[in-house]
Amino acid sequence: MELNLGTAPLSDDEALQAFEACQLDPASFHHADHIRLAWLYVRRHGPAKAETLLIDGIRKFAQRAGAPQKFHHTTTIAWTRLVAAACGKSNSGGSFSEWIKTHPGLLNKHLLKEHSSAERLELSEARNGWLDPDLKPLDLNR
Repeated sequence: MELNLGTAPLSDDEALQAFEACQLDPASFHHADHIRLAWLYVRRHGPAKAETLLIDGIRKFAQRAGAPQKFHHTTTIAWTRLVAAACGKSNSGGSFSEWIKTHPGLLNKHLLKEHSSAERLELSEARNGWLDPDLKPLDLNR
């Protein structure tokens, strides 16, 4: 998987600051950037706090970008949990670029389709709150 990272020129601290201030360009904010943010928050705050920070931050980012419909609670939580599990299985030190090489599957933005059907993810309950996967549980033992 290619690392399409719009935040690549930014240090970890700069990426978090720009995200929290909604100063990132939404057109340059890709799936890998979401994974990087999850990795940063998990490393700095632990999995539970990372979920809260990402839920709040991505919701705010989507609203400021004029696309509140792009925020999705269930997928944000699922990706954060997958990243947290991967961090628990390997050294999450060093750079994101180094770490993601050991977890390239996380760059597959379609990975959650293995776990939750499109119909389930389209439910307002999934968009606005957590819904467990309906196809297979998240593999948190990667």
